[in-house]
Amino acid sequence: MRQKWFVNMQSREISTTKYGNSNYFTIFATEDEVEELRRIMDKIYDADIRSHIRAHIPFVPYHRDRSNDDYDDQYKEALTMIYQFGNNETKEHIDSMEILD
Repeated sequence: MRQKWFVNMQSREISTTKYGNSNYFTIFATEDEVEELRRIMDKIYDADIRSHIRAHIPFVPYHRDRSNDDYDDQYKEALTMIYQFGNNETKEHIDSMEILD
């Protein structure tokens, strides 16, 4: 059964409760769909950590760092899923970002 969820991409949080004035995407998804989105968010976090570590290695250029590519790919995958389950406002906001193909 689908229910309302709030997704914060900055903090990588997914909740049924909206906290504060943070920027949230609103989606309607099942528990299983949210678990899949959480797995993607975990991959974003892992790629972010690897990118941070790589930033301290001067001989690996940014544009040749697989962890940055992984981060971008996972971020787009999460946005695609959020778009799929999002309300109209969420979809309009993602469209305005011009990130998805």
